[in-house]
Amino acid sequence: MATAVLKATPTCCGKNSGGECVCAKQATCSCGQKSALECTCEKAASENALSGARCSCRARPAGQCTCENKATENVPVAGSACACGARPADSCTCERAAANPNEIDFTTQK
Repeated sequence: MATAVLKATPTCCGKNSGGECVCAKQATCSCGQKSALECTCEKAASENALSGARCSCRARPAGQCTCENKATENVPVAGSACACGARPADSCTCERAAANPNEIDFTTQK
């Protein structure tokens, strides 16, 4: 799994151990054979991509969570949604979200 995804982020479920998001460690690819972002089946190209709205731990696409929080993660947004509409406004995880503290924006630095 991508190491950066394992780091606990502000949108993580809050269950972290040693700075790692427990849910991200639990997440699997949709076939369940591999950890999320380490898929090797015919869906690998889409399963291992990190674009678009993501679940709280960012290991899976929004609405396709496979960790122990899937019952709450995979429900439609009720109330105010983020710009993409896939997540609650206060926990947006898509490209339209505010900066993630685990990311460095090299495009604006000289």
